Amino acid sequence: MAAKPPTGLLAALRWSQPAARLPRHAPALRRAPQARSSRLYSTTDDAPPPFLSKLKADLKTAMRAKDAPRLSVLRAIMSANLNASKTATPIKTDVQLVALIRKIQKSALDAAAEAQAAGRQDLVDKENEQARILDGYLADSGVQSLGEAELKALVQDAVEASRAAGTAAKSLMGDVMKRLAGALEGKDVDRKQVASLVKELTSQ
Repeated sequence: MAAKPPTGLLAALRWSQPAARLPRHAPALRRAPQARSSRLYSTTDDAPPPFLSKLKADLKTAMRAKDAPRLSVLRAIMSANLNASKTATPIKTDVQLVALIRKIQKSALDAAAEAQAAGRQDLVDKENEQARILDGYLADSGVQSLGEAELKALVQDAVEASRAAGTAAKSLMGDVMKRLAGALEGKDVDRKQVASLVKELTSQ
């Protein structure tokens, strides 16, 4: 009777066999470790805006306190933020979040005006209360807000600087907008209002 090969040889023979083919879904299995590692090393780009984190904390506080008006406001902000996250322009900065809150506030004020016209004082009071709460959050956002007078002064300075540089009339508006970009970076401003002011002052 032939002697059994030593255990070490059997192990070597087994390792020398061709690896069995993986099923068709194997690529997903091969990618799995890499996918796990990518989650471990997430970048700060995915971090929410600091102000949004504060609002989420306030939402929990409002839920515990059963503060219905504040809950309604905060849920509206969270819903709008979620909707924005599904678009090409998700909310990534406090400035963008403040702009979103201003849109919600405008909707509340418009609804209050419509309710006033319809003689629904109960709805007027409700919408005005929400607008007041939103005002508080805007003031506490940490984002610098520019009043109309400050904004107009900035635009006027940019227009004068552009004209002094010899910018052609047809290129004046575009050049002024470029000059304003740096000054308005990180500030709470209505971009439509800026464009309107630039158009007004460059046409004079």
